[in-house]
Amino acid sequence: MNFLYNLLVISVSAILKVLALVNSKLSLFVKGRNETISLIKQSISKEDSVIWIHAASLGEYEQGLPVIEQLKIHHPTHKIVLTFFSPSGYEVKKNSKIADVICYLPMDTKRKVKSFLTAAHPDIAIFIKYEIWPNYLYALKKANTPTYLISALFKEKQIYFKWYGGFMRNALNNFSHFFVQNEKSKSLLNSVDYTNVTIAGDTRFDRVSEIVERDNKLDFMTRFKNDKYCFVAGSTWAEDEKIIIDYINKNVQPIKFVIAPHAIKDNHIEEIIAAIDKKVIRYTEMENSTLAEYDVLVIDTIGILTKVYSYADIAYVGGGFATGLHNTLEPAVFGIPVIIGPQYDGFAEAEELVQLGGVISIKNKNEFQEHADKCFEDIDYRLKIGLINTGYIKEKAGATERIVSKLNAVLISNN
Repeated sequence: MNFLYNLLVISVSAILKVLALVNSKLSLFVKGRNETISLIKQSISKEDSVIWIHAASLGEYEQGLPVIEQLKIHHPTHKIVLTFFSPSGYEVKKNSKIADVICYLPMDTKRKVKSFLTAAHPDIAIFIKYEIWPNYLYALKKANTPTYLISALFKEKQIYFKWYGGFMRNALNNFSHFFVQNEKSKSLLNSVDYTNVTIAGDTRFDRVSEIVERDNKLDFMTRFKNDKYCFVAGSTWAEDEKIIIDYINKNVQPIKFVIAPHAIKDNHIEEIIAAIDKKVIRYTEMENSTLAEYDVLVIDTIGILTKVYSYADIAYVGGGFATGLHNTLEPAVFGIPVIIGPQYDGFAEAEELVQLGGVISIKNKNEFQEHADKCFEDIDYRLKIGLINTGYIKEKAGATERIVSKLNAVLISNN
């Protein structure tokens, strides 16, 4: 099986190089990996102590960020290497100052693994949530490098728990310890004889809790909202936008609407604007505009949605109709009702908040209008739902401290 896995990785790498010739995203994927070793060598010397953290994409990065920040505080002399698998993570964060080196993770071939680990020579390796790369894990264990999986989430459908999943299941043996999000994940690992498991929780709760304490002021949002009610729809897709735009066009109340689509290509933004009957402006064209005169603001940029949520009285999080639900915690932490589509199975926090009543799941435009109207018209109802969300997040916070205390002990003992 090891031979077949290595053959598969090599074959996929070759195919990606060919596809990269005609696909811009894959071109970033391939080209970026060719630069990894040189980026590391520019900043990491043989004498440096190194913490390596790997995230698949932007979502996993956000989960790992509270841990990275704490490790930087506790171990200021260590250098941090942060790797991404996906362009959607790397391209957004490549210029961040959070790490000494930010780069792509080379493909999981034995030759590239050896080259990467020789250059980075980490004292500790931290993988986030789902990332299991057998050759990297085997090489790390062979080098006696403490290796951890944090904010891990395991499910019965995963290959590790199938009769045919022996190869990937054995790869788990190379982790020094698992910090899992919930009891179910611990039970699943126990069922395949892994007992080096701690239920630490999900670091995303710490991440969003920190966001509330930061300065979320946006001057343009203050001017746009103009002391009126504000509805913010974030990370929306076409299925979501159809329902939201229908509500906007029918609305007669003095409500300001913000739509932040997941896809911000010009043609899609123009389609949204064309479908709206109210006075609408896009973020990139609002300079010198009197924003208070507009009813709808379309956010056609990235990186500001979290702060925009802080201005919302009600929020909608997209992806719950077809593509996969986006982050419900970012708006929920501001103590407001959150509306989502009907497909949220597998998103633990959404499942729990729907059950508690802090997140409202709708199936169609009629249900959307019913719940949105009730939230706007009944202040007590709206505040009650918001308190459910803030209470839930507060109760779930603390994973970072549990994880970092263990990692600190390991790093101190290694020095």
